[in-house]
Amino acid sequence: MTKNPLNKGILTENAIGIGTATQQMVATRARELAAIAGRVPPQPSQADFEQAKRELTGGPEMDPVEAVLESIPESERWDPVPGSTGRHTPESLGEDEDSEGKSESAQLVEEGIKEAEHDQMLQAARVAQKRDRRGL
Repeated sequence: MTKNPLNKGILTENAIGIGTATQQMVATRARELAAIAGRVPPQPSQADFEQAKRELTGGPEMDPVEAVLESIPESERWDPVPGSTGRHTPESLGEDEDSEGKSESAQLVEEGIKEAEHDQMLQAARVAQKRDRRGL
């Protein structure tokens, strides 16, 4: 049985299936991120494009530098008890869990929360831009 992991990319937008992410979708999302960041007119940076691509294709949420720092084993970051070797136990993930141990329903909830936060930030940025235009 093959599974379609939920964390491989955004599946829906406002409960409507979006299919495969296109360059146009990435560009639109990058402009939204620029607007949320307060750049007027919304001029997306390279970082906005990279984040948009990660969001739409299910790439890692962290940028590559953060991912490298997080990948360093904790034993090399800090040793709470010098000389303690500790021990490892094997990981046993459930059938419907991802690599972080989240169930499919938890992944859906998290995806919905992220989309709602994004929509709220985008709406706030648009309202602020309209207010700024009227004030000029």
